[in-house]
Amino acid sequence: MDSNGPDSWLTEAEFDQPRQVDLRTDRAHSARVYDYLLGGKTNFPADREVADRLLADLPGARDGAAAARAVMHRMVRRLAGKYGVRQFLDVGTGIPTTPNLHEIVQSVDPSCRVVYVDNDPIVLAHSRALLTSTPEGRTAYVEGDLREPEKFLADPAVAATLDLTEPVALTLINIVHFLSDEAAHPPVRRLLDALPAGSFLALSAGTADNAPDQVAVGSRRYAEAGIEVHVRSRAAVERFFAGLELDDPGVVLINRWHPELGEPSTVADSEVSVYGGLARKP
Repeated sequence: MDSNGPDSWLTEAEFDQPRQVDLRTDRAHSARVYDYLLGGKTNFPADREVADRLLADLPGARDGAAAARAVMHRMVRRLAGKYGVRQFLDVGTGIPTTPNLHEIVQSVDPSCRVVYVDNDPIVLAHSRALLTSTPEGRTAYVEGDLREPEKFLADPAVAATLDLTEPVALTLINIVHFLSDEAAHPPVRRLLDALPAGSFLALSAGTADNAPDQVAVGSRRYAEAGIEVHVRSRAAVERFFAGLELDDPGVVLINRWHPELGEPSTVADSEVSVYGGLARKP
């Protein structure tokens, strides 16, 4: 395997140890539903049942999932390429899907460092795929929950990978719409407070602004599976960026955020229903 070299936080030997991980495959999980919509294989019957119901009601759901993945690629490539960011803190990582965030940014500069954070046991089970850093850079995986940022920020792997006195890009892609405002805003603000000036926030969040009927159907399908969804207006999503300097073009539907040739920028607005934005901490 490619590794981080001698400084890797989790070693290959540690990965070879048997892990007792309860994947809770008897109930659907948003990350595995997303994986299925992306054409992945890390999903189970409960996940596929939800996804198939979504697709029956909303045939464009696969295009929407691909657009959500593609905007992350564009955001982190812009951060590494245009803004020279070399450190990334990705919270709510989800199931590894090539290319992963570190593969994108290390293709710009091999010295980039990435910490992945997630509390889903299936991400832990597949976290080896997140530790395939270039020799010049470093990646780490930390078990943690967005709602408790102090806990994962205190993990030794964070200090071993990131220098929190230098700018860091905090990426929150497709995660805050699974939390209420009361649950999401305080920890996001505490994370931003922990990062130095010059850091960035990249965030995407579900909305019903552009297709309320379709989003109501999708939300109902998730709710039937016990997955809570909180969609937000554009103004509500912009609240996450309060006090930050929004990058052009501001908070927009993700298919309209710096579309690039070869990516699903032609997806209809009605099939996306996710806002995205990028902003700098002054």
